[in-house]
Amino acid sequence: MNTLESIISSILPIQEDVVTQANDHLNQLTKPQGSLGKLEDIARQVAGITGEVMPVFDKKAVIVMAGDHGVCEEGISAFPAEVTPQMVLNFLYGGAAVNVLARHAGAEVICVDMGVNADLEHPNLVARKVRKGTRNMALESAMTPDEAIQAIQAGVELVDELAEKGFRLFATGEMGIGNTTASAAILCALTGLDASIAVGRGTGIDDAKWLHKQSVVNKALDVNGLRPAEGQEIQSSGDYALEVLTKVGGLEIAGLVGVILGAAKNRCPVVVDGFISSAAALVASRLAPLSASYMLASHLSQEQGHTKMLEAVGLAAMLQMDMRLGEGTGAVLVFNVIDAAGKIMKEMATFESAGVSRG
Repeated sequence: MNTLESIISSILPIQEDVVTQANDHLNQLTKPQGSLGKLEDIARQVAGITGEVMPVFDKKAVIVMAGDHGVCEEGISAFPAEVTPQMVLNFLYGGAAVNVLARHAGAEVICVDMGVNADLEHPNLVARKVRKGTRNMALESAMTPDEAIQAIQAGVELVDELAEKGFRLFATGEMGIGNTTASAAILCALTGLDASIAVGRGTGIDDAKWLHKQSVVNKALDVNGLRPAEGQEIQSSGDYALEVLTKVGGLEIAGLVGVILGAAKNRCPVVVDGFISSAAALVASRLAPLSASYMLASHLSQEQGHTKMLEAVGLAAMLQMDMRLGEGTGAVLVFNVIDAAGKIMKEMATFESAGVSRG
């Protein structure tokens, strides 16, 4: 089994010489330099990640990690916890939004039980259950360190298996009632942001429940010793990020940390979805700073803390679609954009081949 230390040490910088080669090719195409904006950024980044100027992504996967949260006992969601296993079955039968958008993008949905509080069986379910849901983080640590590391390792090993099968482009997705609360707590603990800014409305809660949700996040930070004393700097070490994940995270979030690290380990781009996936990206970037170069941020969620989360990772969203569903829906939309960037690199004429005069 890969240890967390060996996983982190196996992540290498992206290949800047190939980034330069991709940029040189872009500058030969029949357009003013830089005029395709983010499409050019994507082309350069995926070249550096893969080591190929024109990589081919024939096999793409969105990995949807599912897990329940003990903090739901605090009444922080508009939906009951029973929705988590019900939605997992919806993914498996192909009826969720992420299934529809993945089919449109020519991608596979890989649904993973990381910690659903139910006994699930389906031939297409990837069973990696660490435990049946986290503990209530408002009362105690959500996980033990061993449980968090086990979930991370499961995500890495799943990407390893898929990479062996030829998958080269990944997206993060999730399902877990209560996971916006866990993600907000991660954001507060790792950045010092106030809960009133980090906590959003999740599945659509009213003002009273929103204020209650903030109080639950604050309680979880206090109970778990994650609120720095006045004047104390916020820790930025990988050890602290792992501690935060363990104490206020979720099993599906930990699994997505593994997916991101696994993608970087295998030199594959990984498209980060919304608020919850970005919480995993923030933890991954603290554990392995080089992993951030392998991430592409897909869309800006309506969750109010998402901008701050992306800023903390050093990412900028490509799309603003006013989405807040999760599941990997925004990330799968960006698969189409990445495909478009690849077609520009492969199919667009150069000044020389088209006989067009340069400016």
